[in-house]
Amino acid sequence: MTTAQHKIGSGFGAGSTAAEVVAGLDLTGKTAIVTGGYSGLGLETTRALTAAGAHVVVPARRRATAEEALRGFESVEVDELDLADLDSVAAFASRFLASGRGIDTFIGSAGIMASPETRVGPGWEAQFATNHLGHFALVNRLWPAFDAGARVVSVSSRGHHFGPVRFDDLEFRAGYDKWLAYGQAKTANVLFAVHLDRLARDRGVRAFALHPGRIMTDLVRYLDREELRAAGMLDASGQVTGEVKTPEQGAATQVWAATSPQLDGLGGGYLEDCDIAEPAPADGGRVGVKDYAIDPALAERLWTVSAELTGVNAFA
Repeated sequence: MTTAQHKIGSGFGAGSTAAEVVAGLDLTGKTAIVTGGYSGLGLETTRALTAAGAHVVVPARRRATAEEALRGFESVEVDELDLADLDSVAAFASRFLASGRGIDTFIGSAGIMASPETRVGPGWEAQFATNHLGHFALVNRLWPAFDAGARVVSVSSRGHHFGPVRFDDLEFRAGYDKWLAYGQAKTANVLFAVHLDRLARDRGVRAFALHPGRIMTDLVRYLDREELRAAGMLDASGQVTGEVKTPEQGAATQVWAATSPQLDGLGGGYLEDCDIAEPAPADGGRVGVKDYAIDPALAERLWTVSAELTGVNAFA
């Protein structure tokens, strides 16, 4: 890791919006790929980037739904992609590479959370496969298109506090727990950015991971009202609490990670509330970043395992 995990005083915070963090930036001529860029945080990310002048490619599992959600947006194109299907990942990457365009920004915003036990591909646990392996394969396949100065943004979560990557049982064959599986996938998102930054920085490509905040989007579709109350997202009467960000606020950190000049020359760090996060406190409070999520040895180990599982490694 080349970025110390300490705040830099960005001037933004938990209440900042995606529009605010790109205010004054001119992204004309830039091309961004935003997975999940048609709903929730992804939609607000697409909105902010296009408003600043970027052209945004939105690969989507539900193409018709994405096209409807993005109707009226300027400089957006939708293509098909199912992150849980490596053939679909390869096909999307091939189509994009054939266009001859470069990539200035990649934001891996699509994902699932706390889903029932589901197997995809050759029997992979769905959260690890969708949130991590799909994005891993996609970035590696798209690697020839990344321009010098590009940024890769891996949308993780404070959910990485639930646990590390379980290298001895990645697929939860010994018993499934939806939160431990989510935690593993989100830890993997951070470790991916740590090692990608190490591999890519000589080409001028930098990577970041982040926690966007707690937001009521379709991501919580697998949670019942009691779980939402326990998570502090609903109060006793079922109303959304003040601890929950709006989608515009939730998208701010990933947009800041992708575009802010304040991060020039930095990379490999974990961000939250539009700043670099501090290390997680020893008392177990769920803020900051856990040591196991930014450990370079674990990041390299995960990269090796992910390359073996997906059969893709642009840096081999």
